[in-house]
Amino acid sequence: VGRERTGSKSRLFEVNDGSRLVIGSQEPELVAGPSQYGSLWPLPQKVHISDVSFKLSSSNFQITDAKESSAGPSCNLLQSAYRRYYEYVFVGPKNQKRGRDQPAGPSEVTELQVWITSPDSDCDSFPTESSDESYELSVDQPVAVLKAPKVWGALHGLETFSQLVYEDEFGAKTINSTVISDFPRFAHRGVLLDSSRHFIPVKVILANLETMAMNKFNIFHWHIVDDSSFPYLSQTFPQLSEKVRNRDGYRIRYFLRYRPNSIVPTEHRFTSFETVLLLTKWPDLWWFFPPFKQMLADVTFPPPPPNRKSNPDIQKFMEQQGFGQDFTKLESFYIQRLLDIVTTTQKGYMIWQEVFDNGVKLKPDTVVHVWMDNGSDKEMAKVTAGGYTTILSAPWYLDYISIGQDWQKYYKVEPLNFNGTDDQKKLVIGGEACLWGEFVDATNLTPRLWPRACAVAERLWSAKEVTDTNDAFNRLAVHRCRLVERGIPAQPLYTSYCPREYKGI
Repeated sequence: VGRERTGSKSRLFEVNDGSRLVIGSQEPELVAGPSQYGSLWPLPQKVHISDVSFKLSSSNFQITDAKESSAGPSCNLLQSAYRRYYEYVFVGPKNQKRGRDQPAGPSEVTELQVWITSPDSDCDSFPTESSDESYELSVDQPVAVLKAPKVWGALHGLETFSQLVYEDEFGAKTINSTVISDFPRFAHRGVLLDSSRHFIPVKVILANLETMAMNKFNIFHWHIVDDSSFPYLSQTFPQLSEKVRNRDGYRIRYFLRYRPNSIVPTEHRFTSFETVLLLTKWPDLWWFFPPFKQMLADVTFPPPPPNRKSNPDIQKFMEQQGFGQDFTKLESFYIQRLLDIVTTTQKGYMIWQEVFDNGVKLKPDTVVHVWMDNGSDKEMAKVTAGGYTTILSAPWYLDYISIGQDWQKYYKVEPLNFNGTDDQKKLVIGGEACLWGEFVDATNLTPRLWPRACAVAERLWSAKEVTDTNDAFNRLAVHRCRLVERGIPAQPLYTSYCPREYKGI
């Protein structure tokens, strides 16, 4: 069959057709040759790639607005994206130079025309979960055409176009004739990063936001404050963060303006907020905290209360309310008051699943975040049976690491794999890959997150039937090398090499 290479935990057989069979502590997997879909990630809904190929030349190729497009040169969002993706396609490593101007060849793609088809392009707005992210891409010679109703679909289509470009055996930029029709399966496709447990420099957060866009994530769930620190800078109460540990003035929102991502700020526990109250001499009765209404102008999701069993004021209040020593009733009381305040601001809110489990009265449009992995399928069934919109993160906690290709277990998750009606499953709007920060800082955040989060990205974007881990491995291995070439230190999937390895910062 071939030759055998042995290792401490597995045996790798290289067979005559170039495929490999890995036998070890994990289940055997056959890793075949290149995917018929190249290195597209996440896989589009409909894609046809022919054998006909065209060349691209840095001196002859350009990305332009189609004449019919509703977004012209004044749309800075798209113009910035054109420059960024031209660099991705042609520049590669920072020291690589462009070739001299040459006449266009007979089988060369010289232009990608971007056509925003809706009268309102959304160019001057921020993306939301209801934004239209669909697009159609047709690659032919000499002009490729990218059509999208809104700019968000166009940004995704530019990423897809860049992924179609590869180098032939002579190093020439090449792209095959391709037709793609694409849209996301789920509206909410998020990554949670935690900058409260360890300091995360702005440049690291921005690099990961860029990588999210490369994988078609659209929600950045930012865990800003916790027991450990309070880096959040309130515009309404600027002295708030000065009373505890403050870090950087973040440029995150401005950066996201030019990416197909929106932001969800959140706090998980209340200890840091309570410390601020004491230091600033605000009312001790935190459940009547009056600045909440003003703070909600720039914080969408305030935190749950502390478990301050020793606080005499809280004990007295619980006695007056008839709560006894049941602190879940206290938390429910707090959450109910808080959600009433949020309702007056006419802003929506997302809650962790405990709020639902504790029986707090919720508005019909509440989003419930299912994060506990013990019985998450039953929880999804219960929450959706209650008629609430739901997102799932329980099986996608990426701070838990293991040996081997653990990306596969994330890839095999099916968010709708719970007992429920079709109407219940329509309430599931997506999920999130979560990277909590107890053991994560700038030294290991990016390689721990990528390419493992890529598995979640495809599960939330691609069709339900896209489940072939063999095909996924071959596409993801090349996609991981593309991330490395773009300066993202994504860790290897398995023993392999990239044509251009990571050079460091």
